[in-house]
Amino acid sequence: MKEKIRTITEKECPLEIAVNTISGKWKIPIIWHMNAGKKRPCEFLREIENVDRRVLNQQLKEIETDGLIAKKSYNQLPPKVEYTLTELGQKLVEVLRQLNEWGKLLQ
Repeated sequence: MKEKIRTITEKECPLEIAVNTISGKWKIPIIWHMNAGKKRPCEFLREIENVDRRVLNQQLKEIETDGLIAKKSYNQLPPKVEYTLTELGQKLVEVLRQLNEWGKLLQ
C-alpha cells in the first residue's frame, strides 16, 4: 500500500488535513468500534465485515501514527496487543456521532 505523502502542508486547510487523516475504507469503522473500549485486532476482524487482516493492520498503524489511537503490547506468549482511543480519537468520535445524526436526515 502506498504511503500517503502530504504536499505543501502549509497550504492545506484544517478540513483537508482532517479528511486526509480519516480517509481509508476502514478507518472510520475502526474508530467507531473502538468507542466501546479497548480492542484487540481479532475483535476488529469479528466486528467489521469483510476487512482483511493485512489491511486492518495497515489502517491501525496509520491511525496510531496520526495519534488517534494508542497501542499497548504485552510481553507474553502468545503476543497480545490492545488498542485504545486517545483524547484526540475521542474527540473524533464526537464528530462521528454528529455525522451519524446528519446521515439519518438523508435516509
